[in-house]
Amino acid sequence: MKKPLFRSIHTRIMTATTLLIVAIVGAVVLLWVKEVNYVYRQQKRKQAQQMVVALANAWVNALVEESWSQIRLNVNLLFNRNEELVYIFVSDVRRDNQIVAALPEEFTEQYIPDAIPLSQTEASLNLSGGAEIFETVILRDLKFPPGEVRAERGEQIMEVAYDVRNSQGEKIGTLRLGVSLREVNEAVIEGVIKALAVGGLGLTCGLVGAYILAKQLSYPIQRLQVSAAKIAAGDLEHRAEVPLRDEIGQLATAFNEMAWALQLSFNKQQRTLESFARFVPDKFLTVIASEGIENIQVGVASTRTMTILFADIRGYTSMSEQMSPLETFALLNDYLACMGAVIEKSGGFIDKYIGDAIMALFDEENTDCALEAALAMQSALRKFNEARIRQALPNLEIGIGIHQGDVVMGTVGFASRIESTVIGDAVNVASRVENLTRKYHCDVLVTESVLVALAHPQAFQLHLVDDSVKVKGKEEPLAIYQVLLPDEKNS
Repeated sequence: MKKPLFRSIHTRIMTATTLLIVAIVGAVVLLWVKEVNYVYRQQKRKQAQQMVVALANAWVNALVEESWSQIRLNVNLLFNRNEELVYIFVSDVRRDNQIVAALPEEFTEQYIPDAIPLSQTEASLNLSGGAEIFETVILRDLKFPPGEVRAERGEQIMEVAYDVRNSQGEKIGTLRLGVSLREVNEAVIEGVIKALAVGGLGLTCGLVGAYILAKQLSYPIQRLQVSAAKIAAGDLEHRAEVPLRDEIGQLATAFNEMAWALQLSFNKQQRTLESFARFVPDKFLTVIASEGIENIQVGVASTRTMTILFADIRGYTSMSEQMSPLETFALLNDYLACMGAVIEKSGGFIDKYIGDAIMALFDEENTDCALEAALAMQSALRKFNEARIRQALPNLEIGIGIHQGDVVMGTVGFASRIESTVIGDAVNVASRVENLTRKYHCDVLVTESVLVALAHPQAFQLHLVDDSVKVKGKEEPLAIYQVLLPDEKNS
């Protein structure tokens, strides 16, 4: 007589394993679907929030000046380039929240668009600051271009609203973007299908091999887990040792290949970071990328008191006209390398090259270093010219202007093209002072703000050149001083 089916140990194990696999696969599929939905929605929210902040900052001047035509042109360009946008509303608080620019254009000059629930409009217009994101539905079809349905009635959308404020911090308008969630919903559906497919495959494989593989998988997987933990801890040279020739052995091989590729990728990233540092100085990175280079954003800024040094080659334009482009390029590289080494050794860093001009920055406490750098640059230039004389090449002469003041260090541009920069009145003054070196026939000129900030003024020979000189862009006159070079002190 045969034993009942479920009295068999093999059947019981298979039954228990099957139920366990079904529970696990079901839980994994459910969590996967929830995670996919959350990730796609968060990604869309982040993109929408970044877009509305960037647009609000870009259009604030036009809204302040009531340049409706300019705003409407920008709205039209943005709308045509982004198919996910279903509407754009720009409201003016000064006009009782009248919509001054919109797409579709039918909403222009309205106060409460009938395609959006009233509660949504009230919530967006009553923001107290920053950007807010809401999920709502479209109440009727939206068509743009005319005759083409952009969004259907009842369609889910995401509205992101942002207060537009003037330089005094007063709210002057509200920017509202309606973003379609079709792409998100499609991605979620696709994720569900993939999750079900993977879950079904896992269930099938589990039913076939659960009992056989249970004992065989335990030990090698534990070893792989230990290896993964070591690599996660930073030991990228570690490799898993699983002496098997089956799938587990292949997994170990793939794991080791992944570790090797990860090590190569990390080394490449390190080299990239080192190369990046040559384009953006470390002092800039501490301001614009305090949370890491991967998190750099437009508009990050910090106010600092800096000493700005401008150096420019005199007669460069006429000299370059007598040289070929390659000769000019080689001359600039040799000259900039010579000057850059001096500036770096003196404790400063180069912000940018403007043709043949150099703009260098020194921390407030390193003001003395700026003057030392200027003297060292003139000394290095003499040696540079000695080598040129031996090659029957003309001498180079440079003028150096130094000024100290408050500047803003940060990033400008837009999402796909960001540049670090330093702006402020102090930068302009330093450039103007450098231009004055030609007028007063001086090699190095500094302003009184630099003189006041010197920790050891007795270490330099300073000569008052003009106690009341007006520079372009400044109403108040400045006092400027010549920094005498060693040969000038002895003459």
